[in-house]
Amino acid sequence: MKKRFFANVLILATSMALMAGTIQAKTLKISHLRPQGTAIDKDLRWFSDTLKDVSGGKLKGKLYPASALGDYTIVQERVGLGAVDMACQPPSSAADKRFQLVYFPYMMKNWDQAKKNYSAGAPLRNVVADLYAEQDIHLLAVWPVYFGGIAFNTEVKGAGDPDAAKGIKLRVPPMKTFQLLADTTGYLGTPIPFSDAFTAVQTGVVDGVIGSGAEGYYSSFRDVTKNYLPSNTHFEVWYLIISKKKFDKLSDEGKKQLQDVANQFEDRRWNVAEADQKANEQRLADYGATILPISDEEIAATAKKVRTVVWPQILEDVGTEWGQSVLDGIVE
Repeated sequence: MKKRFFANVLILATSMALMAGTIQAKTLKISHLRPQGTAIDKDLRWFSDTLKDVSGGKLKGKLYPASALGDYTIVQERVGLGAVDMACQPPSSAADKRFQLVYFPYMMKNWDQAKKNYSAGAPLRNVVADLYAEQDIHLLAVWPVYFGGIAFNTEVKGAGDPDAAKGIKLRVPPMKTFQLLADTTGYLGTPIPFSDAFTAVQTGVVDGVIGSGAEGYYSSFRDVTKNYLPSNTHFEVWYLIISKKKFDKLSDEGKKQLQDVANQFEDRRWNVAEADQKANEQRLADYGATILPISDEEIAATAKKVRTVVWPQILEDVGTEWGQSVLDGIVE
C-alpha cells in the first residue's frame, strides 16, 4: 500500500510539473500587414526564433502575415482587448485621433532626424507609448519603414508641383492627415481601407495610392503601379506592440527577455532601413514602374505648403495645445 501511495504521489508530482511547464510555455500570436517573405515578415521570424532560443522555449511567436487576423485598425483594438497578443503595424487613428500626429506629413527631414525622434527615450517615442498605454497596449519597439511617396496607375502631369491641379483620384488611408495631404497638393483624396485599396486601383475607382512608400507599393501594389513619385510625404514607422494584459502576466524574466529581443529587432532594422528604401525603389523600377523625378526644391515647396495649410487643421483636430507641445519636442 505504501509503495502504491508513494508511486501515485510521484506520478501526481510529475504530472503537475509537466503541466507547469506547459503553462509557462507561451505562444504569442503576432500580426503584421505584409505577405510572407517580405522584410517585416523575415524580421518578425527572426524575432520569434530568437525569443524562443533566449527563453529556452518558454516564449515563442506565431506569425499571421498579410492581415490574416484583420485590418490593422481592427487588430489594434483586439490587441488592446487581449484577443490578439502582438502586432507590428502602423497605429490606427480610428482608435484615437491623436495618433494622426504620428503621421504628420513632412515632419521628418531625413533618416538621422527620424532616428533621433523615434528611438527609445525620445519625446515623440514617449508620446506614442503613452497613447498606446491608454488602450492597454504596451510598446516594445519600433520598425522604421521608409519615407513615403505616391504610386500611380496612370500618367500624371506636374506630379511634383504642390500647386498643380492634377485631377487624379488617390486612395488615402481613412484618416484626416492623408486626406488633407492629397487635397492640398492637387490630388483628389478618396478614403479606402487598405484591404480594399488594390481592387480600387485595379478597377479604376482611384488612379493611385498615397500613404505608403516604395516597400509597400512593391509588396502590395506593384501590378497596378506604373509611376512612382518619391516625394517624402511622411516618415512611416511601425510599432511592435503587445497586449498589456499579456505582458503583465509574464514573469520578470520573461518581460526582460521579450524586451531585450525587441531592442535587437529594432536596432537591426535601423541599420538597414535607409538602404532598404532605395532597394525597394529599384525593385519597382525593375518591375516596370517609372520613378518620376522630383527635385529637392519641389519637396521643400511641398513641405512648406503642407506645414502651412495641413498642420494647423490637424492640430485643431487632435487638440492644438497638446499637439503643439508634441511638435515643440521634435528633435532637429
